[in-house]
Amino acid sequence: MGIEHDMENGDSRLSLEELRVPLTGHSKDESTGEEEAASGKRSKECRWMLYLSTFVAVCGSFEFGACMGYSSPTQSAIRKELNLSLAEYSLFGSILTFGAMIGAIMSGLIADLIGRKGAMRISAIFCIAGWLPIYFAKGALSLDIGRMSLGYGMGIFSYVVPVFIAEIAPKDLRGGLTSVNMVMVCCGISIYFIIGTVLTWRTLALVGLVPCLILLLGLFFIPESPRWLAKMGHQKDFVAALQQLRGKDVDISEEAADIVDYVETIRKLPKPKMVDLFQRRYLRSLIIAVGLMLFQQLGGITGVSFYVSEVFVTAGFPAAVGTVSYACLQIIITILCAILMDKAGRRFLLLVSAAGLVIGCILVGTSFYLKVQESAPTVAPLLAVIGMMVYIGSFSAGMGVTPWVIMSEIFPINVKGTAGSLSTLVNWIGAWAVSYAFNFLMSWSSYGTFFIFAAINVIAILFVAKLVPETKGRTLEQIQAAINTA
Repeated sequence: MGIEHDMENGDSRLSLEELRVPLTGHSKDESTGEEEAASGKRSKECRWMLYLSTFVAVCGSFEFGACMGYSSPTQSAIRKELNLSLAEYSLFGSILTFGAMIGAIMSGLIADLIGRKGAMRISAIFCIAGWLPIYFAKGALSLDIGRMSLGYGMGIFSYVVPVFIAEIAPKDLRGGLTSVNMVMVCCGISIYFIIGTVLTWRTLALVGLVPCLILLLGLFFIPESPRWLAKMGHQKDFVAALQQLRGKDVDISEEAADIVDYVETIRKLPKPKMVDLFQRRYLRSLIIAVGLMLFQQLGGITGVSFYVSEVFVTAGFPAAVGTVSYACLQIIITILCAILMDKAGRRFLLLVSAAGLVIGCILVGTSFYLKVQESAPTVAPLLAVIGMMVYIGSFSAGMGVTPWVIMSEIFPINVKGTAGSLSTLVNWIGAWAVSYAFNFLMSWSSYGTFFIFAAINVIAILFVAKLVPETKGRTLEQIQAAINTA
């Protein structure tokens, strides 16, 4: 095949300067447009492997959500049975994010060395190794060891799943399919919130093994990321994987040529180190990714998710009703966001989401303020519920999903591992800080905590409006060339 011949001989048809020009923006006459439309129609009929690969990958996302959602419905039962203090349980909740930091640091290196599938396999094994000590726990040490192992697996999952999906998806489906990652995270969190009200905390730990086992089995039946295979020089496997994902009767020559050209050009650049990410060509992408990850976490979501039951109790509202409502709304809005991702655009969803987070935080903060002042006792719980619903609905509408989509799109493949690890690490540092401090902040001032989150989300609106580009409807190569030469 001509593509394989080009790769074997190191033929690169693009210079560095040509990166400034969209790689797939060739002019076409009417007949070519008709052929492209016909090809697109055929490809839509042959995408079962693409959807299967996405399903298998997002089992890791569901596992991610299960790990996140575990601590909220089990807090009272675990503390009572094992006689844990608030500080000990706060450590149990937050040590997950500490393990995730370690996983995030290593995620890019692992995914680059052994492939996206290999990284997902390692993640699943660490998660299995984490649930078992929690199930058999007799004290805080066993809980913390298991939770740390879960965190390590989550740290890798949080990077490799959106990257894998972005690399296998065609541009017309990339936003929606990458959004499924966060849909499944939300499903994991929400389902754990719901079933955690009826299952014991030990049984809930066993349920966490199920998505890991499905993932490990499914990885035997799906192809590796074609872009990773091209980067590693596995020419035949690259073409075979891309053909398998697009359908056996689909012409992949143009897409394959674009990928090869870009990979070969990037390969000629020096191997990047962490410090190289601060060079001008990568700096804007880094600022965008790191900024979005920080605002996603510092807006308060991890603390709210870990301790949502306690938030409702503090506000004077039945925890079970509030938690189930929270969980159901999260799933519905996240699915809607995934549908709209390739239609409404990334920037629009981020701006709407951040504005809603501000409103939600103000409502919850006002509710807590009224309760502290012993004013409007019938209104305060209602405000808390409305505020929490607005908060989680707004987060699920954009700020929960979109930062991961954008992170998977904006970095060139030669720095994707390093940059992705750094971005994911920053996300988990923020998550750890918020999850550990949340209970203490609530003890200091329940209303002050949410007013602080509101102020941070106002800054997030300004950040998105000023710096974040629109990436919908463009190939990964087009996005990266445009951002890094701007």
